[in-house]
Amino acid sequence: MRFKKKTDRDTAVEREMERGMDHDVRMDVEEVMRKYDRESNTRIWEGVPKQIVRCFMAALSVYCLCVTLLDKGLPEVRLTMFLGLFLIAGYLNYPASKKHVRPNTMPWYDVLIMLAGSASFFYFAANAEKIINMGLNVKTTDIFMLTIAAVGILSLVELCRRSVGLPILCVVAVLLIYTLFFARVRFGMMMNDLFFTTNGVMGTPINTCQKYIVVFIIFGAFLERTGIANFFIDLANSVAGASAGGPAKVAVISSALCGMVSGSSVGNTVTTGSVTIPMMKKTGYRPEFAGAVEAAASTGGQIMPPIMGAAAFLMAEYTGIPYPRIALLAVLPALLYFTGIYIAVHLEAVKMGLKGIPREELPKMRELIKKIYLLAPLVVLVILVSNGTRSMAYSAALAILVTLGVGVVSNLFNSAHEHISFARTFVTESAAGDGITFNKFIDALEAGSKGTISVTAACAMAGIVANCVTITGLASKVLLAIVNASGGHAIIALLLTMICCIILGMGVPTTANYCIMASTCAPILIDPRIGIPMIAAHFFVFYFGIVADITPPVALAAYAGSAIAKAPPMKTALNATRLAIAAFIVPYIFALNPVMLLEFPEGISALMKTLEVVQIVASSLFGLFGVASGLAGHILRPMPWWERILCIAGGLAMMIPGTLTDVIGLAVVGVVILQQVLARKCAANAE
Repeated sequence: MRFKKKTDRDTAVEREMERGMDHDVRMDVEEVMRKYDRESNTRIWEGVPKQIVRCFMAALSVYCLCVTLLDKGLPEVRLTMFLGLFLIAGYLNYPASKKHVRPNTMPWYDVLIMLAGSASFFYFAANAEKIINMGLNVKTTDIFMLTIAAVGILSLVELCRRSVGLPILCVVAVLLIYTLFFARVRFGMMMNDLFFTTNGVMGTPINTCQKYIVVFIIFGAFLERTGIANFFIDLANSVAGASAGGPAKVAVISSALCGMVSGSSVGNTVTTGSVTIPMMKKTGYRPEFAGAVEAAASTGGQIMPPIMGAAAFLMAEYTGIPYPRIALLAVLPALLYFTGIYIAVHLEAVKMGLKGIPREELPKMRELIKKIYLLAPLVVLVILVSNGTRSMAYSAALAILVTLGVGVVSNLFNSAHEHISFARTFVTESAAGDGITFNKFIDALEAGSKGTISVTAACAMAGIVANCVTITGLASKVLLAIVNASGGHAIIALLLTMICCIILGMGVPTTANYCIMASTCAPILIDPRIGIPMIAAHFFVFYFGIVADITPPVALAAYAGSAIAKAPPMKTALNATRLAIAAFIVPYIFALNPVMLLEFPEGISALMKTLEVVQIVASSLFGLFGVASGLAGHILRPMPWWERILCIAGGLAMMIPGTLTDVIGLAVVGVVILQQVLARKCAANAE
């Protein structure tokens, strides 16, 4: 992802970008992306080869849009063509190692793997009906068929190593070994299930990726090129830039808005962090805190409706709950998450006596109103998806057309402002920022398909994991182990599940992590012996899969933020974990009290529903304030250790479902606040 800056705007954000982003930061952004985001470790193509690869990637996006909207054929044909084409795209873009990348160079073995792997899937696509009707004995014993399956799967595994990383492959390897040598499933039978059925690499994750995710990734690529990121940052500055520690609050708001579009914790940390982190450091925040704020907020972008990254579409498939409903249920937890970070940022600013940006240097709201049309694609998408008259893919496709329309409108404004012809703004880069050009159009198509490669590889591996868990009966064994370990107590089962999610999520994309946890741990929580409602169980594993990006020791988003902030990585990760404390608490709230997810008992009146929602939101907000205050050690003045302990205990009490615990927690935190007020008055009188 790359957000172009406009050269003719005179806003505080632009000036801060020019002053705050020193030369080292500008030079380090690409290096940071390559180090912490595997999607940036791509081959270097120049000249004619670059244009050929670029045209292929753009054509692939067009193909995906057409197939998603128009193709009604066999899923075996549709999905094998999809995997074959993305294997070609993957090997054209990802080298075996980033240490040996030379311009316009693709080793012979990469060409061989690319051709052999894609040929396996294309062969399946061309002979789908024949293979489907072929006897099971032939597919599990015939050397040719087994070779096709093995080559196709191994080529996907290697692509996943290059584009995603080793952690998920470690999980896959362990499960394959377990399937073959402990569950004693025959090799031929395993290969048949993994390759020749829609339960393995062509399972639910890849099907969802082809039907929905790729279209929304392309939509996000087009949306980014309208300059919506700059608009979000300007809007956040206008709203919160002047308050205490304003730049950090700007980072929270803008990263939440940008992150829901990008769906990448590391990518969003680097792109928005390259602007916000220098601004925070200049205001007076410690480098490790500045990097942590950006990492925590960017990671939370994936839980921010309406887009919520790719995993929300998978959740709709796994649970059978329509996507609009999923997005609606996510609103309250997401608001609590970002409110928790916002509170922590404010307390840190007050503690350090930090000021905001002078109001006269901030963008004026009346100027931003003129750019409100940039939100049109998101508004159209939400309306179309919410009313259910069109499919999600069709709605995203229409939103892409609206995005192009927004770019054309920007071109009209730019051509009038710069006194050049409208046609010239389309064929040149004079419409940089929120205008659309032919180059940006192709860039968006290219970025859409390129961004899908790693998701495709991760989804294919998640399909292998789900299949191995199913055919070996491992899920029931894990369920029995956790039920026995927890003694049937939901809170212990939730704690064990949280640990599993964080461990499996280390270095694994959220999409793949959610697929794995939805196949293994979510059914455990749903089991009657544990008793967590289905939607709450899936949201629980979704949240803890995401926070792995900021949880030590493998906190990729936090490490990316630390690289930009020039701060110690582990300190940044620990600060990010503290800031995102809401992400570790809110899932327990909605798991134990699904009212936060708008799940109510049968027969309850509308008034009671409203009162219950108000109570749980209010108690959660006060609870988050108590915990954040205790961790920060400051409300109105520095807190002694006993006040910090009381504040944290009172905050946690308010998050436990029940009116009694809410009252006790509120009383404890209230006593601490009263003590702070009295102590400050005494100190003022003494002076």
